[in-house]
Amino acid sequence: MAKDETREPAAEKAADKSPDISGEQDREIICVVDPMCSWCWGFSPTIRAIHEAYGDKAPLWLMAGGLRPMNAAPMTEKSKAETRHHWEAVAQASGQPFNFTFFDRQGFVYDTEPACRALVTVRSLKPAAAIPYLEAVHRAFYAENRDVTDAGVLAELAEPMGIDRTAFAEVFPAREMMYQTAGDFYRSQSMGIQGFPTVVLRKGEELRLLIAGFAPFAQLKTHLDQWIAGEEPFEDGGAEGVA
Repeated sequence: MAKDETREPAAEKAADKSPDISGEQDREIICVVDPMCSWCWGFSPTIRAIHEAYGDKAPLWLMAGGLRPMNAAPMTEKSKAETRHHWEAVAQASGQPFNFTFFDRQGFVYDTEPACRALVTVRSLKPAAAIPYLEAVHRAFYAENRDVTDAGVLAELAEPMGIDRTAFAEVFPAREMMYQTAGDFYRSQSMGIQGFPTVVLRKGEELRLLIAGFAPFAQLKTHLDQWIAGEEPFEDGGAEGVA
């Protein structure tokens, strides 16, 4: 299994009691991601397909996992080489585009907290925009080499989602958004999730792991159909990469 940085693969522990993610639905598909996680970018078409196929039966809820939040150290040549290796693996497995001129950047600090907080901000301002916003941030970072640690870039990416740039700029730095983002990090850890992407299925108080890592939608569809239909428990879908 190809891996980026993870907290340690222990997503199998995502069980026992629901953390009451949205508090609005009895059944949800919880997708734990990071906007600066390369395997999550590879998984982006799967996220979209799950939402389109099952959103009316079980809403897809995005949770910010926090791959490298609050990191303050600039990337070294060694860390660039390691990251490039992961990007190449994701590109090969998923077919998603990558702009490798990113590695010409000097002194880049790979802090994923701002992008995670931007996702939480959009989710708070306009929940329906969270999924397309995640994809927009992913594309901006990986395919367009834009700096998604920059608040101005994150605000600009929210505008096509129907979110006023001024409104975003007011809410994004608020203490409440910082708390909500930290809350997402805490919930994902309390569920035993230590790698991204991870998809967990919630029905009432029950949590069931669908997948920990990258997989195409076709590989997950049968499992999701079974869960939606209330059929017998299934084995997880088998992942190729976790970030």
